[in-house]
Amino acid sequence: MPILLRALLQALFAVLLASSAGAYAAAGAAIAESSLPNGMRILVKTDRRAPVAVVMVWYKAGSIDEVNGTTGVAHVLEHMMFKGTKAVPAGEYSRIIAEAGGRDNAFTSRDYTGYFQTLHKSQLELALKLEADRMANLTLSAEEFKKEIRVVMEERRWRTDDRPRALVFEQLMAAALKAHPYRHPIIGWMSDLENMRVEDAQDWYDKWYAPNNATLVVVGDVSAAEVQKLAQRYFGPLKQKPLPPRRITEEPRQLGIRQFTVKAPAELPYVMMAYHAPVLRDIGKEWEPFALEMLANVLDGNEAARLNRNLVRSARVASSAEASYDGVGRGPGMFYLSATPAQGKTVQDAERALRDEVARLIKDGVAEEELQRVKSQAVASHVYERDSMFYQARQIGSNVMADLPPNAADLFVDKLKEVTAEQVREVARKYLVDERLTVAYLDPQPLDSKKPSAPPPGLRHGQ
Repeated sequence: MPILLRALLQALFAVLLASSAGAYAAAGAAIAESSLPNGMRILVKTDRRAPVAVVMVWYKAGSIDEVNGTTGVAHVLEHMMFKGTKAVPAGEYSRIIAEAGGRDNAFTSRDYTGYFQTLHKSQLELALKLEADRMANLTLSAEEFKKEIRVVMEERRWRTDDRPRALVFEQLMAAALKAHPYRHPIIGWMSDLENMRVEDAQDWYDKWYAPNNATLVVVGDVSAAEVQKLAQRYFGPLKQKPLPPRRITEEPRQLGIRQFTVKAPAELPYVMMAYHAPVLRDIGKEWEPFALEMLANVLDGNEAARLNRNLVRSARVASSAEASYDGVGRGPGMFYLSATPAQGKTVQDAERALRDEVARLIKDGVAEEELQRVKSQAVASHVYERDSMFYQARQIGSNVMADLPPNAADLFVDKLKEVTAEQVREVARKYLVDERLTVAYLDPQPLDSKKPSAPPPGLRHGQ
């Protein structure tokens, strides 16, 4: 790395730590944990930098809990949760939040479904009252479902079917996993959406939407005692339900490399590689997930990282190259490599270059200076992220949904600092092997004459 660039990064990191000292202190504040007699978990993190409260209700039910024939139902119900109750008719929920000066939205993941509001702290009670109401009193009508399922199908076309890289990723997961439900897309297969009925959404709601399957996370200018009191008032009267057993098929061991081609309208070819890798289960004892995270940062943590420097700027075999690690979740983890070949190069050239880069790291290891620089940048990234109250709440919720401690984000930074160069090389040698690998090639087909899909009318949230 050029001396000037190194100096700039060091200066940036120093400024970052100074300017974010307050943010970091708030981010590192204790998380108060309690629960209601009906089993609802409550997590509160006080952050008084602004008179704001971020309220999230998390249900531990995502696409991982779906079965063949009704894939996508978790996401469909997320849409239906805005269709009203007896007390709050369809369309009124968001209007009430907006009228109170707040904003609301929702998200569905493989592991969970979440609903959130960001609003002035004085409106905390309103948010909890509305969430408790739709946790128990949602009205699911066939007429509203018929309209909303069409929105979801358009959303699928817009997010996946008309986006070649999203299509490659969907096909890659379906090929890399033969049995585990992570092989299904969160938004569901189109044939399942076409055949879905309001009874499927009702069944999902009845099974999983209960206080004993929910976690309330609040971050902001609030006290734990205040949140606990309001939670007891509004969620306390709700009855818990017997939750169905979670019978999730374990993924059998992969026995060799899997390769396939996706033919889809696209401008450029593309290659994406997925290696089976461990996920974080015990943050106090495990080191491999943190070494894999550092490996991804060594390869693709910044503009000067190895893939960009060697494949894009030096060898010019790729116009872009990326690495990432997905190591937090209820199901299996993956380590990803991907690249877009440069003009005149093929996907095989790009794949070979990615493999050569991994082989070079395994052979030569990582210099201590490079590792320390990458660590600083990775830690800085975590500090920046926690400057946001919303992101803090999102971290707390996603970690507990993966059965990690609520303060896992704080522990995560400390564990990253402990990773050694030899550990980075060891996880690359152990996990980035053909027996764990699935490769998807995008073969560009002529672009359709039709215009790219627009977001479907009525779509209001991220998946």
